[in-house]
Amino acid sequence: MKLVASRCSSWLLALIAVVVAANMALAATSNGLLDISADGKLLACSNRDSGTVTIVDLGKREKLHEVPVGKHPEGVSFLGGSHELSVAVYADDRVAIVDGDAGKVTRQIDVFDEPYGVVSNKDGGRIYVTLDYPGQVLEIDPAAGKILRAIDAGKFIRGIALTSDESRVLVTEYYTGAVVALDLASGKAVDQWPGVTNDNLARQIVLHPTRPKAYLPHIRSKVTAVHGEGSIFPYVSVLSTDAQAEKRRTRIPMDAFLENLVTANPWEVAVSPDGSQATVVFAGTDDMFVCNVLDDNYRELNNRQYMRVGKNPRAVRYSPDGQLLVIYNALDFEVVAYDANSLSKQFTIEVTQFPKSEEILLGKILFYSANQPMASRRWISCSSCHPDGDPDGKTWHNPEGLRNTQALFGMAWTHPIHWSADRDEVQDFEYTIRGNLMQGRGLLRGTLHKELGDPNSGRSRELDALAAYTNSHEFSLSPHAKGGLSDAAKRGKEVFFSAETKCATCHGGPLYCDSQPGPMSPKHDVGTGGDDPGEKMGPAYDTPSLLGAYRTAPYLHHGKAATLEELLTSCNKDDRHGQTSHLSAEKIGDLAAFLKSLPYEDPAPAAQAAGLKKVER
Repeated sequence: MKLVASRCSSWLLALIAVVVAANMALAATSNGLLDISADGKLLACSNRDSGTVTIVDLGKREKLHEVPVGKHPEGVSFLGGSHELSVAVYADDRVAIVDGDAGKVTRQIDVFDEPYGVVSNKDGGRIYVTLDYPGQVLEIDPAAGKILRAIDAGKFIRGIALTSDESRVLVTEYYTGAVVALDLASGKAVDQWPGVTNDNLARQIVLHPTRPKAYLPHIRSKVTAVHGEGSIFPYVSVLSTDAQAEKRRTRIPMDAFLENLVTANPWEVAVSPDGSQATVVFAGTDDMFVCNVLDDNYRELNNRQYMRVGKNPRAVRYSPDGQLLVIYNALDFEVVAYDANSLSKQFTIEVTQFPKSEEILLGKILFYSANQPMASRRWISCSSCHPDGDPDGKTWHNPEGLRNTQALFGMAWTHPIHWSADRDEVQDFEYTIRGNLMQGRGLLRGTLHKELGDPNSGRSRELDALAAYTNSHEFSLSPHAKGGLSDAAKRGKEVFFSAETKCATCHGGPLYCDSQPGPMSPKHDVGTGGDDPGEKMGPAYDTPSLLGAYRTAPYLHHGKAATLEELLTSCNKDDRHGQTSHLSAEKIGDLAAFLKSLPYEDPAPAAQAAGLKKVER
């Protein structure tokens, strides 16, 4: 009997070892802004503002290294069971390979544009990287520093998860919430989970370790809610990866998850190695839900514990042994570890420091907050529509009419603000903070000066800080001109600046825009004001800069031009938006190629030389 018991114990221990090893191998199969090595010894997190990756020794509970990697790093992933890791350096268009023990970059791999999510296979021999633009998945040999193939995956691809058998990756469309499964043998899409019209900002996806489920944090942007009555909803969608399942996608509204407690801007989800828990962090309201995973194919999740955490939590991860739950409070610049069972705080480690002024930091904190004084109902922040200065890809049914969300980059050069040019300073957004959309307490005491009237700048430290942060977003160079203008773009440039088309009449100068800070900035009627029966302020609109147009579709104030080609043809009635009706299809293509190449050089020196003004706050 003792011999049998001994054999049973040995068999049980072996089984446990296999399960633990499998869970450790699964620890990095989803993208995230932090990761933990398979042996549980090292933690890595990317610091977007600092341009660094921090390595933490979890055993010693101390910061080991802060490694410069480039501008705006995003996803990180340890390579297999090693202490090497890959980093998606978003704004520098490269993937960095970092030695976590030595704290140095060992290889760099240039990519086309905007790498965001990255995952590694079990042996670390392959990594898979999403390119936000143009919507591809790259398979990379990290040891050789070589891109093996690029797979077209959709539009604006961010989230990525690798299945446990390593046969597929699931990827998310950032602006639509759609999920596609790519077969890695063929490079073909083999399954899909469409979103609904309002699904938005799906930047991460994580797989359950044993069940055929995936978890997708995102928001729903209800564009028809003109006064913000439930305009932004936080969701976790639970996907069934079983193709035979009756229900493939279950949407869980997280603002009704716990007695109608409103949360905002879910950023990441983590699932524990044993699959019993899922944790969601909310970057807008500084909240965290620790949930029980239900095996019911109906409710999917219920609340175990709600917790308030630090400022702007953007990442969450379980340690491979399931003992620690770690979150990254991005605007406290710290990682915080909790006991995964008791949820008691274990330690806090500062990972970096903010590299810009205290004023810009305060403005960024306010920009990302859906709490008071910015909002009273907690479901919307400035970043709900302008995350990291990007547009949300939506056209909103605002009280003044249809309004396509604009990017913030370069806005400091092109005041006034809004398609209607109805605000001459960012400080005028105090009207939005106090108004029906956000219903916040506000940042300024006393009566607001009228929009386009006396300045509100200089009347509130917080409001000026919000303006300073909002005006700090810079242009990025177009990936379509890395080797200079293509032959098609050169031909398109001639068309653009010709007296025949008159494109440069309004879109001239180094900013390709005639909108400038000051009281007399012109507006133009380009024939689109009558396209929207709900328009209240048209038909003349502010001129948007064309810099960065390659990634800011849809176009026009009402967002009805899906492509640059449509902007130049079917959406240019009677040639009121430039003389383009006579152009051949080839010349339209050349003109679009030129527009996609903007900016091909930094516009700031030329703008300064031309005496153009930049608003700092």
